[in-house]
Amino acid sequence: MFQSESKANKQKIMVIDDHELVLSATIQVLKNQYSEADIISAQNTKEAIEKISSLKPDLVVVDLAMPETTGEKAQVNTGIQLLKKIMTRHENINIVVQTAHPRNLIRIKSAIREHEGGFTVADKGLPMNEMLTKVDWALKGLHNTPKEIRSGLEVKSEWLNVLKFAFQEGLQDIAIAKQMNVSERSVRHYWSKIYDVLEVYPDKGKNLRIQSEIRAREEGLID
Repeated sequence: MFQSESKANKQKIMVIDDHELVLSATIQVLKNQYSEADIISAQNTKEAIEKISSLKPDLVVVDLAMPETTGEKAQVNTGIQLLKKIMTRHENINIVVQTAHPRNLIRIKSAIREHEGGFTVADKGLPMNEMLTKVDWALKGLHNTPKEIRSGLEVKSEWLNVLKFAFQEGLQDIAIAKQMNVSERSVRHYWSKIYDVLEVYPDKGKNLRIQSEIRAREEGLID
């Protein structure tokens, strides 16, 4: 009876990374630090979502750039969507994001702010002991995000969709309106808000859309 209860209460940590060497190194470091914990792994977002739903880990350590399925290219936006799903479906789960480009997390700033579990960001360029500190903080329910996330842009989801359709899929306003199921006038209104939040204003000889694309990439709003 005691063994069964102990096993049921055993801490579970999931590591999500598509690079086998990084995955193995992270798992080994966590095993050394949390010898009693069950360490689970996943190498794409589809596998991760399935395992999180069935195994209900206490903590996930996730690389921000991930492929959706095995063989696909790892992309930041795929990792962003994974984080959104995790936080929506598991509001108390603790999360550590490993990335060299934390500014990209500004896309889900509001979701991070409202998340009830721990949420920390570990810079991939720092030593492993720094990552372990972020793991410890997340398990304690703490939030620790880079300055860019704490004081960055407040961008609505509709504006992000416009940027994505325009600069990642190459759509014009009419096609964007159809994709978003809004009027073309609404799309133009979204553009005006995007220009303002990115501080892009009419300048002789310069194209507003191109300037917006440059600024959006600088701010990590699009890949």
